[in-house]
Amino acid sequence: MALDGAFLHCLRDELWEIIGDARVDKIHQPSKEELVFLLRGRSGSYKLYFSARVNSPRVHLTAVSLENPAAPPMFCMLLRKRLTGARLAAIRQPGLERVLFFDFDTYNELGDPVRLTLVAEIMGRYSNLILVDETGRIADAIKRVDLTMSPVRPLLPGIEYTLPPAEATRLDISLHTAQHIAEAVSSRGIPVDKALLGCTQGISPLVCREVAYRVSQGIDMEQVISSIQVMLVPQGKRVPYIVYRTDGTPLDFSFLPITQYGLDATGREVDNFSRLLDEFYAQKDAAERMRQRSHDVLRVLSNAVDRLSRKLQRQKQELAVSKKRNEKRLYADLINANLHMIPHGAASVELINYYDENCAIVQVPLDPALSAVRNAQKYYKDYRKAKTAEEVLTQQITTGEEELLYLDTVFDALSRATTCRELDELREELAQTGYLRRQNSRRKAPPPTKPLEFLSDDGFTILVGRNNVQNDLLTTRTAKGSDWWFHVKNIPGSHTVVLCDGVMPPETTLMQAAILAATHSKAVDSAQVPVDYTQIRYVKKPAGAKPGMVIYETNRTVYVTPDKVLAARLRQE
Repeated sequence: MALDGAFLHCLRDELWEIIGDARVDKIHQPSKEELVFLLRGRSGSYKLYFSARVNSPRVHLTAVSLENPAAPPMFCMLLRKRLTGARLAAIRQPGLERVLFFDFDTYNELGDPVRLTLVAEIMGRYSNLILVDETGRIADAIKRVDLTMSPVRPLLPGIEYTLPPAEATRLDISLHTAQHIAEAVSSRGIPVDKALLGCTQGISPLVCREVAYRVSQGIDMEQVISSIQVMLVPQGKRVPYIVYRTDGTPLDFSFLPITQYGLDATGREVDNFSRLLDEFYAQKDAAERMRQRSHDVLRVLSNAVDRLSRKLQRQKQELAVSKKRNEKRLYADLINANLHMIPHGAASVELINYYDENCAIVQVPLDPALSAVRNAQKYYKDYRKAKTAEEVLTQQITTGEEELLYLDTVFDALSRATTCRELDELREELAQTGYLRRQNSRRKAPPPTKPLEFLSDDGFTILVGRNNVQNDLLTTRTAKGSDWWFHVKNIPGSHTVVLCDGVMPPETTLMQAAILAATHSKAVDSAQVPVDYTQIRYVKKPAGAKPGMVIYETNRTVYVTPDKVLAARLRQE
């Protein structure tokens, strides 16, 4: 991913052209490493997004709507206090460093005009967002760095802000001629891409490989470097370019066309750099946000599954032992039949097994401290205990396996959750079933989410549950007896219902509902997934069953392949 100094230079020019002189209306901090500034300018309102994440640091305008926490973090509150109403006076970049300075003109507590700067350092795992006051000192940072973390460059309130240390030997491609850079590359005597990366500042390994590829195709190196430099001058021809793998997932991006992948990838131009970054990171960011927010739920589920799996393993071992109880009853019967032959204090005795056709000799262990009668009674007692244990263990194992299946369905719902409200509903479900402690909150609970709604090509409404509680409501309350119910066979997934109002849906609708059921299940990445379907009147929820657990009969089974594209097309917002 090539968010290098040159790309940031192009992005800076684009941002200033759109949001220059805009005023800060609101500030949000969706997560501990993200900021969103709502700006209002002469041409409209914009959302300026900042990220200091290790795997996706960046800054750009965004059209993505992000959920905000109930209580803003301290850094967000500081920014609101100092920057709300401020005017964006400048966006600066030192050379081709991966650093942008956002200068804001505002007023301090005394009413005096001051200039505050939000510094966005886009440097991988060292990325940060830092507020610098009018004196050049750090007011605070979204990620504080103390002396134990970096004795060279701490980032703490009150410390004077300094730029990250740079390598003086590297050449800024915007300040040196193409000939000078080409000579420096040639003098190193190593492959072009490695030499270019080692002697220049501001271009990423992706761009260096692109230069090397074009040189290998017979294009002069100076010409290639010169064409890149032209893109960096004011009003230069920049090309926001994104590259996709053959499966359609984003692979790379840059400020110039990328040709080095050949037939292994496809690329296209995008309208602007902000839209490019939105498109590239959209799916990845959504997954990362949910991973962070669902960490507590995931930990509880993982611990519960681990604990239950160990318990089931022990119970199955005990059950295997209890099934050998008939041997104990045999020993007791043989002892009672041969009381006169067993001497007192014997540790074992050999007796004829009258139950065996061949009358085989059986070695019967004895407790020397007990009489023969007491040894027989002990074996009968152990037999009865083993028989009771088998009944209890069989029931406990069945209950444990059902609980394990239920936890698997919660895992599946968690993997498909996309909003905080869905996570909160999963937490509430786990609290109701005893896996989580319910949090005492004074906040008014938001209204519950509704099932996902789809419209088949034949005009029938198809509803898909988001979690187990919603599955229950959808199947037992929302749907009527004549509606059709779908669920993947023996695999965790959502309940899917076709609302048909007594009319038999066409085959097309039934197939589309089956595909939606498979798409919203644990088998989403599989092919030829079995999906059972029947009418709601044949679906029942057993008394005392956990949320989402039902039994059904008179069903049919169809094999389908999940299709996310179809789901997106049929989805009703």
